[in-house]
Formats: sequence, structure tokens, C-alpha cells
Amino acid sequence: MSGPRRVVVTGIGLLTPVGLDVESSWKNLLAGTSGIDLIKRFDTTQQQVKIAGEIEDFEPKQYMDHKMARRSGRFAQLAVAASKQALCSAAVEIDDSNRDEIGVIIASAGGVFEMGNQEHVIETRGAHRVNPLLITKYGAYMAAARVGRVLGVRGPNSTINSACASGTDALGQALNMIQNGVADVLLAGAAEAVVTPVGIATMGVLGALTKEGNDDPQRASRPFDATRTGFVLAEGAGMLLLETEERAQERGAPILAEFPGAGWSFDAADDTAPDSAGQALAMQRALRSAGLKPEDVSYINAHGTSTQLNDKAETAAIKIAFGEQEARRVPISSIKSMIGHSGSGAGGVEAVVAVLTIRDNMLPPTINYEHPDPECDLDYVPNEARAHEVDVVLSNSFGLGGQNGSLVMRRYHE
Repeated sequence: MSGPRRVVVTGIGLLTPVGLDVESSWKNLLAGTSGIDLIKRFDTTQQQVKIAGEIEDFEPKQYMDHKMARRSGRFAQLAVAASKQALCSAAVEIDDSNRDEIGVIIASAGGVFEMGNQEHVIETRGAHRVNPLLITKYGAYMAAARVGRVLGVRGPNSTINSACASGTDALGQALNMIQNGVADVLLAGAAEAVVTPVGIATMGVLGALTKEGNDDPQRASRPFDATRTGFVLAEGAGMLLLETEERAQERGAPILAEFPGAGWSFDAADDTAPDSAGQALAMQRALRSAGLKPEDVSYINAHGTSTQLNDKAETAAIKIAFGEQEARRVPISSIKSMIGHSGSGAGGVEAVVAVLTIRDNMLPPTINYEHPDPECDLDYVPNEARAHEVDVVLSNSFGLGGQNGSLVMRRYHE
């Protein structure tokens, strides 16, 4: 009996606060460039937190017509852009020969913070004056639905939300679908755009966002540094075209990496505080899924949010999953130090970066790392990118609420 089908990555698309495509984002990440700045998209006068990682100069009409763009939430616009980039990267054109075979699996919270006070509209202007496009513009399901509609593809179409683990979760679900024969090719990843007045306000009141970066935004995100005070909210989209190895070989596709495994767990401990044992389970399960051991891992793309609890918990989780010796051997970094935390979008963005580390044998740095924390005592690739032979990458995403996901990317060998 044959085992699961091999799944490979043949295309990637990326939009981040440091670039509108894969190569510009990657160049700036390796340079240690911060994309965190004062918020420009809305007035922050009443906000405690005035900084974020915004994607600037994005023009959705480069990727979709004016009417479609106007009826789409920003999260969906970003999803379409990253998906089209991934298809271009993979040298895939959609036509009648393949449109029924290609599916879309995307992680997003949608326009959860942009629904507006429609009850107030009903009370003051009448029920007939509510926004008729509210659901079709801001519903989270429209991340995948809009991509499917713009591209005209008819394969499986789903949106995943499991808090900050969503992007990795969506990719893992897509992996399982292809391995098990449900689909042969899927666009999978994440897109998020929750840098809104309500999003910034509620996460600020919760205490998750740093309130100390308004005067020096580019130094505000400091994963694993002893002086870290919270994460920086951001926008982001990362999409990957996943195919069976057989299909990719048949069409002579550029194979960027193999996607051999993913793992999940749930803390079942607290609504906000992370649990190291739960996080370790996701890493262990991802490695087991991929048929690998801790000593096989070349690099860990950390969740690394820059909160006191998360970074300490993730460090402890890596030690549990890898053992003390291997945990100290493997380099780890958090690109959230440069682009902030895009919530549901983070896992998709970081999966693309995982593929790029394999392609170029380069590790992005954790910038703003200046004050070592005794409880975060591993190799976090501080401040400067590092040349490093990369064969296997483990990428972590841990959600507010206890959802944990890890995935494995590895160099492709026939």
C-alpha cells in the first residue's frame, strides 16, 4: 500500500509592510529593514497605540477590476494579489483545462473589525438602509471566495480561522487534502488586514500591543529581548501554490520546496496565556508527520511575537520538543521584529519566508535584539541575516486562545 502523496511548493506570493511582492519583501527582511511606523490610514488621536505594520502603496486595481475591488474587503484584495503572484511564480495560467482542478484554502479573520455599527443605522435610518454588501464584503469566507471568483477556479474553497495559528492551520489542511487525494493543486496561505481603529483599540486595551513604541516605531517589536513589551499589529498576505509531486513534474514546474508535514495542538489552559507543553506538541507532531527528527531541522521560524509570555513560552516549548542540546544548536528567528504580527495572516507570510530560506540558504534576523533574557537563551539570529545551509525548516504559529500549529518545509529531492 502506497503512502501519502508528496506535496511540493511551486509558486509563492507575498505582500508585507516591507514589500509589495516576494523579492522586495525578502530583500528588506534580509537587510533587517523595519516596516513598522506611525499609522497613516486613520486618525489615531484617541488611540493609545499609534503604530502598526501597514502595507503602503498597495493598489488593488493592479490585480482586479475596479468594481470587484470596491466590493472587496482589504483582506480579500491582499489575498487576490498574493494568489496571482503565486500563480505567476509557478508559471500557471488559468483556463478551461485546469480551472475545475484548482482550489483555494485561505486563513483570515476577514473584516471582523470593519462591520460598522449597523444596529445604529437601523435605529436612526431604518432597516432598509443597512449596507447590503456587509457580508459579501467583510465576511471572513470572502478571502477564499474572492480569490476563487477572480481567478475563476472551481476546486475546494474554504477559509480557516484559528486565531494567530490560522495561516499555518490553512496550509496544514491543504497539505492533508492533497496527500489524501481530495485535490491535486491548491492555492493555500493567509491574508489579514485588521489594522483598523477597532482592531488597534481592542488589542491595546487587552494589553497585547506594545504601548511604548509611538516615539520610536521601528524599535517597538523586540522578540526575545528582555525589554519586550508587546506585539505590533500588522497587515500581511502570503500564498503558496501546492501541487502533487507528480503533477509538478509532468508540467515541468519550478519546485521550490517540499511540504512534508504539519502538526496541531490545543493548550486547553487559558484564554490568553500560552502553554509551553501544548506548543511543544504541535512541533513534535509536525516533525512526526514529516518523518523527521529534531536533529534534522536546520532553522526554526519562530512565532516570536515580542510579548513577555509568548517568547518565554515558545523558548521553553522548543526545549521540550527538541531537547536542550538540539534547541541550543538550531538557529531561530522572528521576522515579526521587522513586519509586526498580522494575526491570521502570519502563518502564510512566514511559510513563504521558510521557502525562501531554503532557496537562498539565508536566515532573516531578529532585529532589535539588544538585551538578552535569561529565560530566552537560544540562538535568535540577532540583528543581522546569516548565511546558513538550510535543508529543513520548522515554522510555528500559536494562537491567542491556545490553538497551535507548526509546519515543515524541506529542500526538494527527487
